[in-house]
Amino acid sequence: MIDIRPFNSLGHANFGWLNARHHFSFGHYNDPSRMGWGRLRVWNDDEIAAGTGFDPHPHRDMEIITYVREGAITHRDNMGNEGRTEAGDVQIMSAGTGVVHSEYNLEPGTTKIFQIWILPDVRGAKPNWGAKTFPKAAREAKFEVLAGGRPGDAEAGALPINADAAVMATTLAKGQELKLTLAPGRAAYLVPAKGSATVNGQPLGLRDGAAIEGEREVTIVANDEAELVLVEVAA
Repeated sequence: MIDIRPFNSLGHANFGWLNARHHFSFGHYNDPSRMGWGRLRVWNDDEIAAGTGFDPHPHRDMEIITYVREGAITHRDNMGNEGRTEAGDVQIMSAGTGVVHSEYNLEPGTTKIFQIWILPDVRGAKPNWGAKTFPKAAREAKFEVLAGGRPGDAEAGALPINADAAVMATTLAKGQELKLTLAPGRAAYLVPAKGSATVNGQPLGLRDGAAIEGEREVTIVANDEAELVLVEVAA
C-alpha cells in the first residue's frame, strides 16, 4: 500500500514567526487517521522566520531528528550542548530521561526544516544530542542513512538514535530511478524536500508525503531534480 498525502491536506498552523505543516496529528491538529506511521510519530514541515525560534522547552522519551532544508538552526540545551546545523545536514536529540532545549533561527532569512519524531525502543535512556555534516554528493542516486539505530547504521557513519529506525536522504537528477527494498514488517514514509517524483507510478509532489507499507520493492523516479527524505521504521 502507498498512501499519498498531498501537501495541502496536511495539518496547518501559522503563528507568524512559525509556519508549520503537520503530516501527523500535532498540537491543535488532530486527525485520528494520521496518528503516526509505525514508530514514526511526528513529521513537521516548519518554516521559521529570521531571528525567531522555539524557546527553551522540555522533552522526554522521544528520538527527535531535524533535517535542515534551507538556512540553519542553532541548538542549545541544558546538557551544555550548542551547535548550528546548516541546510542538508542533520541533528539528533535523544530526549530519554529528559532534556530542555531551544532551537533558534539566527540567520538573516527564513529557515526551513523537517522535524521528525520517532518513538524510542527503550524508555528512560540517557539524553544525547549530536549533529553532523553530510555532503550531498555522497547521496546521489542512493539513500544515505543520516540517523539510525538499526544494526550497522552507526558503523556506517549515521548519527545514533535509540530506535530500530533510520532517516535517509537522496538526490536524483531528472528522470533518474532509485529502487528501495523493504523487508517484511517494515514501513516507510517519503517526502520530497525539493522537486517531485513518482512512487511505483503514483505522483508525489513537492512536500507531499507517501506512507508505504506492504510493498517489497518501491521504485522512485524523479520528475525533475529532486531531494527526498525517507524514514524507515518497524510497521
